[in-house]
Amino acid sequence: MSKPIIPAVVAAVLLSGASCGAFAASEEIRFPELKDSYLKTGDFIGPDHVRRVRPGLNKDQVRLELGNPHFSEGIFGVSEWDYAFNFYTGKGDDYVTCQMKVRFAQAEGQYRVESTHWKNPDCALLVQPPQVVPVAASPTLLPPQKVALSADGLFRFDGSGPDDLLPEGRQRVARLAADIQANFKVLHYVTVTGYTDRLGSDAYNQALSQARANTVRDLLVQAGLDRSKVRASGMGKRQPVVSDCEGTHATPELVKCLQPNRRVEIEVVGGA
Repeated sequence: MSKPIIPAVVAAVLLSGASCGAFAASEEIRFPELKDSYLKTGDFIGPDHVRRVRPGLNKDQVRLELGNPHFSEGIFGVSEWDYAFNFYTGKGDDYVTCQMKVRFAQAEGQYRVESTHWKNPDCALLVQPPQVVPVAASPTLLPPQKVALSADGLFRFDGSGPDDLLPEGRQRVARLAADIQANFKVLHYVTVTGYTDRLGSDAYNQALSQARANTVRDLLVQAGLDRSKVRASGMGKRQPVVSDCEGTHATPELVKCLQPNRRVEIEVVGGA
């Protein structure tokens, strides 16, 4: 059996990836701002209700599954309905909010579903996760391998995109991808989860952690990992590693104390 990769630390598991089935990609689709929804934070719904929304359904059938749209577009005479749904991540009470658009086309005097779209395509795998080989079916299944990379060592200060990666950060991700490929002959999935410290607003930290996770995911894919098996999510300031740092202003001492919370955690599940 190949030896595990880097020593274990705490890591998050969140399904994400490309859209599948009837759920189309969303590169050219415009979504409203979440703050314009009357719900503000999204509505909890079972994934099975979303899975049942298929091309050909009429508006009444969609409303039975999803309810009324969550924004101000109206019910009748419109060709798009927008929703904001909350899906649990599988980690206690943690959840993510995903925006979904249903597009209709007129047919036989009725508006019928033409396509569905996600603002973040990774949300589609929360509704239809990829099938994972059961543990019992793989006698050589390795224990999940977990690693945490300091965000301060990956990105320039306050950065999150590919242009913000430090040279040594890019090298660390490339070495990690090589280790995964060398030690896992069968790769079930890789989760990449970004975290921030508590400085700044919730919205800013959520966006920053998601962007950093996306960048690391993309680097792993560029290094040869299967895109459909690498999932990215942002947890913002939630689940801090250290919580006893005093102060509310970004002094050098507080920034240094909170450094362990600024991280990107990666978990790998597969077999040898």
